[in-house]
Amino acid sequence: MLRTIQQDWFSNVRGDLLAGAVVALALIPEAIAFSIIAGVDPKVGLYASFCIAVVIAFVGGRPGMISAATGAMALVMVTLVKDHGLQYLLAATVLTGGLQIIAGFLKLGNLMRFVSRSVVTGFVNALAILIFMAQLPELVDVTWHVYAMVAAGLGIIYLLPLLTTAVPSPLVCIVVITGVAMWLGMDVPTVGDKGDLPDSLPMFLLPDIPLNLDTLKIILPYSLALAVVGLLESMMTATIVDDLTDTDSDKNRECKGQGVANIASGFLGGMAGCAMIGQSVINVKSGGRKRLSTLFAGCFLLVLVVFLGKWVSQIPMAALVAVMIMVSIGTFSWESITNMAKHPASSSVVMLATVITTVATHNLAIGVGVGVVLSALFYANKVGRIFYVKATQSPEDGHRVYDVVGQVFFTSADQFIAAFDFKEAIDKVTIDVHRAHFWDITAIGALDKVVIKFRREGTEVDLVGLNEASATLVDKFGVHDKPAAVEKMMGGH
Repeated sequence: MLRTIQQDWFSNVRGDLLAGAVVALALIPEAIAFSIIAGVDPKVGLYASFCIAVVIAFVGGRPGMISAATGAMALVMVTLVKDHGLQYLLAATVLTGGLQIIAGFLKLGNLMRFVSRSVVTGFVNALAILIFMAQLPELVDVTWHVYAMVAAGLGIIYLLPLLTTAVPSPLVCIVVITGVAMWLGMDVPTVGDKGDLPDSLPMFLLPDIPLNLDTLKIILPYSLALAVVGLLESMMTATIVDDLTDTDSDKNRECKGQGVANIASGFLGGMAGCAMIGQSVINVKSGGRKRLSTLFAGCFLLVLVVFLGKWVSQIPMAALVAVMIMVSIGTFSWESITNMAKHPASSSVVMLATVITTVATHNLAIGVGVGVVLSALFYANKVGRIFYVKATQSPEDGHRVYDVVGQVFFTSADQFIAAFDFKEAIDKVTIDVHRAHFWDITAIGALDKVVIKFRREGTEVDLVGLNEASATLVDKFGVHDKPAAVEKMMGGH
């Protein structure tokens, strides 16, 4: 137990504290911006980010991953806040957490195995593009000083590691750019321009709404959407951090942890949130690996906005834009561009479809959904084509043997039927399926059709080699050995 605590919390103290400080500074403008998107007070996003980060540090399944208020979740909340107000959002946040806990107990995190590498790559690239696009408004209608500060910030971020890695270069970027701006008295957009920072700690409160069926009807659709989007983004981010750190994570524990964190956020006046790929990448690239980095990011965020708000509000947005541009560049899978020429065309199509859909809709759930569906269709088509039926003549006259090889399911069922010659004048047909597998009711229907067509032509049919799983499906859904069903089926022709 003590060894586990030491490993999860205190085996990388210096790196975790420094990385957590960088993440906390980067979280502030994003939390405020996401609050504005959702149509709520900035403190709702800031309280949520503090609360979710702190809670997930203890209950999450992926050490070193950052969870807080996110843009993907904020987009889902817009209509709810507009039509019903903040109190219903808080209730929806609590319900979202409950649904995510249920998902964890149902082990829905295991569904990540159905998300192909092409979808993950597309998700990563789309998120990198969205992160970059989110910085563009900060570079419109500004003076040349802002561009100079962004360029200087990027210079610090990329050149400082060549001299020393003792301190994370994004943290140095924020401190140096802020110091120069204050020293020269430069009139540039700052964090304070995004909204007023809270001046008090969050308090426990129950959502001020009627607890009845009408309320549930209002919040349930939003909570379901928030739960799905939150878990998708969290599971994908966990997979990416797994790759970056070459470690494994408990996806089902992460589902439960996200749920507990969102329940806590709702009761402390915060909005629903989930894992953040941008901040998680900042954390990892700044040296954060353990739970301490997530905990410190949340705690330091609260200290910054409540007790050091006067100083934090003076941080130029240009410094944070530089950090987020670094995140978008580091997040994008540049090798995926060259891999398009090497990988199968279907993989590239899935990746590009995920990117285009996600960027066009600004909805990660829709983008991932499109990618998963396309992957499944391409896979089904590929497996369906690895199939053939070989016809051989037996020594006895009037006996044909058909050897079926491959997977018979909805994409190959028609091909299976077309492989037989029903008009051939023979007395007996043997269909050998010991090297085949029947997967679904479409395949069983195709088998029924073949057997019944041969029998209608007066040919005896012998089916051999069914494996146990296929035989179970045939017994349950097949009709070729059930006289009443066959008679009805033949009567329809």
